[in-house]
Amino acid sequence: MPGVPEKIQTWRMVRPYGKNKETGETVPGVLEKAEIPVPELGSDDVLVEIAGCGVCHTDLGYFYDGVPTVNSPPLTLGHEISGTVVAGDDAWIGRNVIIPAVMPCMKCELCKAGRGNRCLNQKMPGNSHGAYGGFSSHIPVPSRGLCVIEDLKGIPLSHYAVIADAGTTPYQAAMRAQLAQGDVVVVVGAGGVGMNMIQIAKALGAGLVIGFEVDQPKIERALKFGADFMIDAKGKDIKSLKDEFKALCKSQGLPSNYGLKIFECTGAKVGQEIGLALLTFVSKLILIGYGMHTIEFMFSRLMAFDAEIIGTWACLPEYYPRMLELVQSGKVQIEPFVETRPMSEISQVFEDQHAGRFTRRIVLEPDF
Repeated sequence: MPGVPEKIQTWRMVRPYGKNKETGETVPGVLEKAEIPVPELGSDDVLVEIAGCGVCHTDLGYFYDGVPTVNSPPLTLGHEISGTVVAGDDAWIGRNVIIPAVMPCMKCELCKAGRGNRCLNQKMPGNSHGAYGGFSSHIPVPSRGLCVIEDLKGIPLSHYAVIADAGTTPYQAAMRAQLAQGDVVVVVGAGGVGMNMIQIAKALGAGLVIGFEVDQPKIERALKFGADFMIDAKGKDIKSLKDEFKALCKSQGLPSNYGLKIFECTGAKVGQEIGLALLTFVSKLILIGYGMHTIEFMFSRLMAFDAEIIGTWACLPEYYPRMLELVQSGKVQIEPFVETRPMSEISQVFEDQHAGRFTRRIVLEPDF
């Protein structure tokens, strides 16, 4: 069949970073170029030729920070994927698609209850989808849940990769928070996910969006793309930040002590501490960022405030077309925040992103 390769070309994680148990010395991780078989496709499967795959903080967690993957290495990372279907059901051939970052089974009780984003049988490229991930030439996936891009609207297909996860995860968070017209929204962190969270909140009708960030260029960018106010958190303690937030709300004639929708996007300890400090009467704290630390918190405050702390994971495939529409309508912009690199530069990109050298979401484009 035209367009179907004999082998999938891929950059796979042979070994993540670790430590020598005897010496305590760091053992560097290894990414290597390899060929893996093209599997036999099932009746509901397709093969997607990858246009681009975004480099996510989660990928770095797997490679550098000891975050375990479901499937053990050697494993190809990458779960923010866009591309074109080249094999499978004839009805899918030639269609441009975004692959959901997590693919629910659509059969279990969680899926039937509308919680398929946390389906226990889900497959996640670069984690639990066999050896297959997005830092490759092609990937086999179920056709169910694929988000079709009927018209690219002048945006390169590879750039649409960032909708998977970086775009849809904050959209799922907004749904979990029941974000409504006029809400006072707090976004902690204005990196890739936080910037999308700010834009989504405004697109869905938030009355006021206040962000917290320590990086001045990110603060300026957030103010340009949707945040009403940004609080510079650099070098300030939690009490000072809370007082600054309360004074800001008061100056706008809006409440700071009830009904807040707080989205924590950093996964950092201080970010989560800011979110917890702001949690008050009938408010919701939605945790999007991931970290491996622990935090002390008096849970009786939840009872006293009738408040909620909500974890959110990935996004239901059915929400992907909604996020796509927000992007194509211009209500959520991705182009100012995307930078592409050849996939052959993956090792350097991982190193640079881990060191915090990028201000944009990096999308790797196959160049095998």
